Amino acid sequence: MSYTLIHNGTIIDGHGRDPLKNGAVLVQDDRIQAVGRKTDIRLPDADITLLDAKGGHILPGLIDTHVHFVFEELNLMRIMNTPFSLNYYLAMDRMKRTVEAGITSVRDAGGADLGMKRAVEQGLVLGPRMQISITVLSITGGHGDSWLPSGADLRLFAEVPGRPSGIVDGPDNVRQKVREILRAGADVIKVCATGGVLSPTDHPEFTQFTEEELVVMVQEAAYRRGLKVMAHAQGAEGIKNAVRAGIHSIEHGIFVDEEAIELMLAKGTFLVPTLLAPIAVLEIAEATGNIPEWGVQKARETVEIHSENIAKAYRAGVNIAMGTDAGVMKHGTNLRELGLMCGVGMSPMESIVATTKTAAACLGWQDRVGTLDPGKLADVIITKTDPLADIRSLEKGENIGLVMLDGRVVKNILS
Repeated sequence: MSYTLIHNGTIIDGHGRDPLKNGAVLVQDDRIQAVGRKTDIRLPDADITLLDAKGGHILPGLIDTHVHFVFEELNLMRIMNTPFSLNYYLAMDRMKRTVEAGITSVRDAGGADLGMKRAVEQGLVLGPRMQISITVLSITGGHGDSWLPSGADLRLFAEVPGRPSGIVDGPDNVRQKVREILRAGADVIKVCATGGVLSPTDHPEFTQFTEEELVVMVQEAAYRRGLKVMAHAQGAEGIKNAVRAGIHSIEHGIFVDEEAIELMLAKGTFLVPTLLAPIAVLEIAEATGNIPEWGVQKARETVEIHSENIAKAYRAGVNIAMGTDAGVMKHGTNLRELGLMCGVGMSPMESIVATTKTAAACLGWQDRVGTLDPGKLADVIITKTDPLADIRSLEKGENIGLVMLDGRVVKNILS
């Protein structure tokens, strides 16, 4: 049994409460035992490792509810010429960068398989705690179908051992496909309820899958220990179909309208905006020229309306959880999303809560992570800067001074 006391810092506990100066967190093994002012914490009669926060800010480990570890920056020619197994070695550095950015839990929204998750759990590689969706359900010709008129297929989530194909049509076939994905070890089902920016034969406003098909997905996931479904959903009608079907979270939500917002409020549906994603597409296109013109054009069409509609959803009170679509942009740059969330009206504290408490609830892990509370897993970060004064300071990795994951310090550059 080991104890660690993190002290000499200001606590931002993830609940949205006022910061607590002269705060401390007592950790026993992999769990938080006490949180409060150092003078109020009763210390055990045992050896204690002291971690000096050096006047920084002590926060819960951050959570990104939408990442893709198996790719980065969408260089399609490089993807097509990368040997299959090399993708897993490349993912190791991406996962490490994510943790070093202060993100200790993620939901991989397509690509990562059970082997990647277990490699992290068994300590073979450094990475965040993971939920995996393995593949992405798409109709033929939909957002997950990258068939081109030449006959080439640029599919990001091709069928391989441990990752079934996600292309499926019709309720009966959908039921079987969901069962295959669950058999492969998925923690959550991912579906494309609409088209998207980076698919060659559709548009973000195109509706995909019927409500009946979406209901089948929700049912099959629920039968398996109450698992949830997350939906890539950008067009308004597809968003509404997904919410009515009982889908747990809407990813992107670019064209969300007033009716969809009311439905989400009534159902308690989470919204994961990924505001950074279309911006990153345009940045990559300008810097490298590697994005197809159809992707660039759709990204240009959506950036402004995306922010406007997410702002409406925020003002209405929709549950917003932080997610980035990391993989579209570089892994480890995830915390740019917080500044963009503040840009649509959220306060710095609200953006932090969206990245901690609300994100944990979106993952169904609210009893494990997301806030600094006794009994929760000891995922703790220390920032050298005050994120409430400058939320964008978190974008610089050097300002994440310490990362503790499951009670283990995996990054410490405070000294």
